[in-house]
Amino acid sequence: MRRHIMSMLTGLVLTAATVLGASPAAAAGEPPTEFGRDWHDPVSAAPPVPVPDTRSCHVTVAEAQFRDFTPYRGSYTPPRECGSRWSKAVLRLDGKVAGRQYDRLGHLSIGGVEVLRTSTPQPSPEGITWSVEKDVTRYSDTLRRTQPVEMLIGNVVNETYTGIIDVKATLTFYAADGRTRPAETPDQVLTLDGTQLTTPRNSERILAEVYATGSGGGCEEYWYLTVPAAAPYSCKADDGPYREVQIRVDGRLAGIAAPFPTVWTGGWSNPFLWYVIPAPRALDVKPVQYDLTPFAGLLNDGRPHRVEVSVAGVPAGQSGWSTPVNVLVWQDENSDRVTGALTRHDASAPANSSAYTSGSPHRLDTKAGHRLTVAGYLDTSHGRVTTTVTRTLAHTSAHRWADGEYPDALRGRWTDDESVTSDGRGPATVTRVHRTYTMDGETTLGAGDRLRTVLALGDRADTAVVRGGKRVAWSHFDDGYEGDATYTANVPRYQRHAIGTSAERYRLYGTHGCYDRSLRTVQGTLTQDRRNC
Repeated sequence: MRRHIMSMLTGLVLTAATVLGASPAAAAGEPPTEFGRDWHDPVSAAPPVPVPDTRSCHVTVAEAQFRDFTPYRGSYTPPRECGSRWSKAVLRLDGKVAGRQYDRLGHLSIGGVEVLRTSTPQPSPEGITWSVEKDVTRYSDTLRRTQPVEMLIGNVVNETYTGIIDVKATLTFYAADGRTRPAETPDQVLTLDGTQLTTPRNSERILAEVYATGSGGGCEEYWYLTVPAAAPYSCKADDGPYREVQIRVDGRLAGIAAPFPTVWTGGWSNPFLWYVIPAPRALDVKPVQYDLTPFAGLLNDGRPHRVEVSVAGVPAGQSGWSTPVNVLVWQDENSDRVTGALTRHDASAPANSSAYTSGSPHRLDTKAGHRLTVAGYLDTSHGRVTTTVTRTLAHTSAHRWADGEYPDALRGRWTDDESVTSDGRGPATVTRVHRTYTMDGETTLGAGDRLRTVLALGDRADTAVVRGGKRVAWSHFDDGYEGDATYTANVPRYQRHAIGTSAERYRLYGTHGCYDRSLRTVQGTLTQDRRNC
């Protein structure tokens, strides 16, 4: 039981601490009156991945220059010097690009397991460098063996878009020495064979993670702004802006989740918002996670089962979402076969109402939600364990726009509440997570074609672990962004006369301590870098 409690806690820490890795930057002097040909390299207020003070080993996983949509393919071999039971494994992506280029989406997979989904910052003419750092310890089972590697950041380079994306991905392994013990990690990391999944017959915990991203340059990149057909707006969806990432096992709904409303580094028609401080999660896409343990009794029969991911709300036949799946499995080491059954499956009818009001401005008010509870038991070597998972989603938004779509404003809120109860030998353990995502912004086009975007984003989560009725661990996470940028539209880059401010405050505190860092920029210059813990 303790092993699985620690695994749950590790997962919560990963959710909060998977961050953009940039060194603390000193605030510069007086900022320029407008954006120039160069600006500060991208930086985030997020903390670096915490690592132990033990021996470390480095391996280059991929090194490539992306000019088109040709993937990099290579191989990975784990280092021998740090053993095979590590205390921590950290992935670092270092990139550089110069000239003119859009933000581009990318991924890195090792042995077919997606270990990173990312996007790129947009460069200055003089060039930028950036880095992304991620805790990948949970993929240790995959990383212990020689594996094929595939990486792709799809790009277009021509006379207009000149930026070649140059990246290097490395893994650093930290040995388990002395008092530093090996990390508790899944016994196996599986991927789907098409839609088929075969789990070990002694699985006692199963967690699926989905790197769900709405992207590709179409309307699903801005899914939160889509409207029903009756409304006069450029991005249409029959059911409005509500989206829900669903996973099914053998056709039966097994999990629901709210997708994070990611804003990429060209988002909201204003790249000047994002040149220095990217939006939360833009460069390190966090996967949606589902606890499928209630279905383990069905999955443990040694036969392949159908596992499918879909995004509710996407118009039929429309592409724009990517949903690669990893499956993390913990096995009962004292049993060859773990049996059980699904005992409860309660799903509410999905609620989704979008009310359009014609006028000046036009207005779309959306309210939606869904609830799912599943439960099942497993007869393990340490007794019967019952797992109950409840997930409750809610969404509200108000979208206002004028003819011509300027101004265009949205105020949206998404909540994703999850409760996982594990009840077996000893006191029951309940892990509760309350996630809240917020977006409040407006784009206007004024005199002289001056385009202005004002936007605030929030990524928050409150987590508590209760054992036997007593709270044994908790955390509060809050990553907030605010930006205000203006430039002259429909002119060459050097005539835009752009001005802008941006700010981020990243807070994480709880059982394991306190982290609080604030950044502020003016015209691409970092003017504040303050730590409050």
